[in-house]
Amino acid sequence: MIPLMTPAERIYCAIDTTDLDHAVKLATALHGTIGGIKLGLEFFMACGTAGYKSIADLGMPIFLDLKFHDIPNTVAGAIRAVMPLAPRIITIHSQGGPDMMQRAANTAREEAAKLSVQRPWVVGVSVLTSLDSDDLSAIGVQDTVEDQVARLAGLAQANGLDGMVCSPKEISLARKVAGPDFKLVVPGIRPAGSALGDQKRVMTPDEAIKAGADILVIGRPITGASDPAAAARAIADSIE
Repeated sequence: MIPLMTPAERIYCAIDTTDLDHAVKLATALHGTIGGIKLGLEFFMACGTAGYKSIADLGMPIFLDLKFHDIPNTVAGAIRAVMPLAPRIITIHSQGGPDMMQRAANTAREEAAKLSVQRPWVVGVSVLTSLDSDDLSAIGVQDTVEDQVARLAGLAQANGLDGMVCSPKEISLARKVAGPDFKLVVPGIRPAGSALGDQKRVMTPDEAIKAGADILVIGRPITGASDPAAAARAIADSIE
């Protein structure tokens, strides 16, 4: 587990929009109330590195959630390409295999040293929180979600990743497989009473922290609120 983090510092807000002005407004409003901002494919494809820098220049850590998944050499090249942006967390898909994981982790370490920037966590996406066992079966994975997450947690740890992205429902399982120092970045967080949206495996913020999550990724309950900063503070206050 990550020591000495306040509940607010464990919260990363997912800003999923193509509107740069709106993203900057949201991030500015949230500055000082949360631990960082998650920028994913929707934002990055629309706003690119210039848009990324507009958010990063506000001074909060950035979780760059692009979920790289390709042959090892290409993923290593993608990691190399984003390292000048100095993200705090980078995602790859664990199902890319051991060699891809190793190349991603090694490249991040080497490039961070070369550029004199903080080495990011490279974390592996396990099973997307929008999927359940029926979805896995439909694409030919006969294991349960739990078995698949356990397998990928072990592979991620063995091949040099800092941690993994998993749903709240698999936090305890991943922690048991990979141990206390393995970073668990957890989407699918919904405060009590919130709409589930397209998430299928969810948990409240307090439940997720108690189960062993390190970082909580929360989007719509914050970004969809009339006062995002107040919503973020209320979520932090709900964590014991």
